[in-house]
Amino acid sequence: MILSGQDLTALFVTLKLASVSTLVLLIIGTPLAWWLSRSQWRFKYIIEAIIALPLILPPTVLGFYLLISLGPNGPIGGLVDMLGGAPLAFTFTGLVIGSVFYSMPFVVQPLQNAFTAFGQRPLEVAATLRASPLDRFFTIAVPMAKPGFITASVLGFAHTLGEFGVVLMIGGNIPGSTQVASIAIYDHVEALEYGQAHWLAGSLLLFSFLLLIIVYGTNRRYTVGQP
Repeated sequence: MILSGQDLTALFVTLKLASVSTLVLLIIGTPLAWWLSRSQWRFKYIIEAIIALPLILPPTVLGFYLLISLGPNGPIGGLVDMLGGAPLAFTFTGLVIGSVFYSMPFVVQPLQNAFTAFGQRPLEVAATLRASPLDRFFTIAVPMAKPGFITASVLGFAHTLGEFGVVLMIGGNIPGSTQVASIAIYDHVEALEYGQAHWLAGSLLLFSFLLLIIVYGTNRRYTVGQP
């Protein structure tokens, strides 16, 4: 038994969703993690708690409130509709928004830890050489935080692969549009098509395992001091 055309489409949607979401998360999460690693604001722990909420919040709860917010009567969906934009709920764009919220801590926290790890000293030395804040960030901080970027990218990507509750609530189960692999697996099990479920689940299992090998292999490489 091989993967059906609909299963392959679900895998494609899943990989596309993970890729787009990871890119958005890196764009948003990098400056946020940098600010969290350097800020002395007394109440920054509130921001950290908000970012970490998806770690303990049931995915269906997060998906429900996102659905309400992105729906035509919600604050975000209503604003988009008023501006003439396309609906967000039950679309691929809505899936990306949900995935960004759901996987945020898996990207921000590794980056924050990586930025914190090398301390202030390298940046202070660069400042004495008249390097601008932007130069210090891109020439000092980003290269020194390279393991954190790799870990954040892989974890964010892998975490998106396994989404179920959030994507089902906000995207539904539309083949070719919002049906991802995890939902397709559920459909196969519900229809007692265990063979198809095994093929699809096994594909995700193998891919996720390879991604984790990359994370642990990269961390070990930098831990032992190799370039």
